[in-house]
Amino acid sequence: MEEKARAKEEEVRRIVLAAAASPDLAAKLELVDALQRLGVAYRFDKEIGDLLLAVHGDASGSNDDGDDLYLTSLRFYLLRKHGFHATSDVFGKFRDEEGNFETGDDVKCLLMLFDAAHLRVHGEEVLDSAIAFARSRLQSLMRSLEPEMAEEVRYTLETPSFRRVQRVEARRFVAVYEKKATRDEAVLEFAKLDYNILQTIYCDELKALTIWWKNFRSVTDLGFARDRIVEIHFWMAGVCYEPYYSYSRIMLTKLVMIASLFDDFYDNYSTTEESNVFTAALQRWDEQATEQLPVYLREFYLNILSTSNEIGKDLKLQNNKHAELVKELVIDLAKNYHAEVKWRDEHYVPTKVEEHLQLSVPSSGFMQITTLALISMGDVATNEAIKWTRTYPKIVRGACVVGRIMNDIVSHEREQTSDHVGSTVQTCMKEYGFTVAQANKKLGEIVEEAWMDMVEESLDQKQHPMAILEKMVNLARTMDFINKNEDAYTLPHSLKDIMTSLYLNFA
Repeated sequence: MEEKARAKEEEVRRIVLAAAASPDLAAKLELVDALQRLGVAYRFDKEIGDLLLAVHGDASGSNDDGDDLYLTSLRFYLLRKHGFHATSDVFGKFRDEEGNFETGDDVKCLLMLFDAAHLRVHGEEVLDSAIAFARSRLQSLMRSLEPEMAEEVRYTLETPSFRRVQRVEARRFVAVYEKKATRDEAVLEFAKLDYNILQTIYCDELKALTIWWKNFRSVTDLGFARDRIVEIHFWMAGVCYEPYYSYSRIMLTKLVMIASLFDDFYDNYSTTEESNVFTAALQRWDEQATEQLPVYLREFYLNILSTSNEIGKDLKLQNNKHAELVKELVIDLAKNYHAEVKWRDEHYVPTKVEEHLQLSVPSSGFMQITTLALISMGDVATNEAIKWTRTYPKIVRGACVVGRIMNDIVSHEREQTSDHVGSTVQTCMKEYGFTVAQANKKLGEIVEEAWMDMVEESLDQKQHPMAILEKMVNLARTMDFINKNEDAYTLPHSLKDIMTSLYLNFA
């Protein structure tokens, strides 16, 4: 497969270069969009970057999208997705006096407008209006559409393209692209080969991780914890999916497994005293500290130290200058989870959502996961980038907010049956006197604002490469996916078909 893929990759590269040289704006943009949805755009980063730079900077008129709303939307979508400043003013000419857009019943145009508008930032009223208009029109057209197009509309209304997990979208879109009359056979064949090659890499990683996890469990009492090693690898493949980040996925899966164990231990299982003693022992980071721990926690503690130290050694062998931070970030995770124990014990529910987020955003662990992802990328992440990430910039906080609130919404009903720390849903109900449904709607608006923060900071960044910013957005994408309709991490049966396609079924 790799030999075939190498030959096909060069063929597709020639197709991309030919499109870049062509005056046909629609052809070049649709090719880029297809390569991204098929999950192979990473193979052509330079060529696509040069093509979009030319489209963004073109002043000759050859890239003019004129009065074509579909093409205007596609151009805007791709440019903003790649961090280029594209003005939303281009959509003004397509609105009538009532604020409606000139789309008629063109479903393709409506879908593209809907996707493009979700790359909005704060204050872009024209894009807020575009989302509402496109949603309403698409919903009204659903019943008259052919089944396959109706499914595409339903899927887009549920998850706009910008927010989709790359590997999940790649598997889905291979099947969609295969049925298109305008498909390019070379592109399709390469996408399938690339998907299948990554699938075999992921399975090799799972083999190594399963051996590690079985060893971890064999000496550790984990009756309090969720067993989710495959789900976590799937999650991390959503953050760093490219083949050359294999070690990143393995490292992150182990460390996020530890974070998951922390979550279950602190949130649902430990007594206050056990929580205090365990956190103090971790801060010592010394095997001798086991003497202070209950018997059932001793091997758990030693395994955490062993796994974290082993990862630190691996990173040092790779000449990774951030290796020492692994231990620090693991301790950070424990301290943040421990901070919620007091809320749990006192049955405290903050009076304002913003107050809740000040504590629950750090305890989500997503900043630490993001930082560990950047560390695992080696020289791609500079000292400045790592330091910046740990200050909770808007793009990181946005990902944390998406994860925290969406998980609270889908797990609220289940968690009311146990002794659990108060969620943002409860706080929102308390702050505004809302019902659960009203609170969920309000929290959904906060999630939308978090996505705008992420887009805004992606456009404003000059000192950090898109390769880093993309990982931060990828974390939000995975959290959106896992918490779309239920807490699929705690109740993973809904992931079964997706994970089967990712690990077992060739494209």
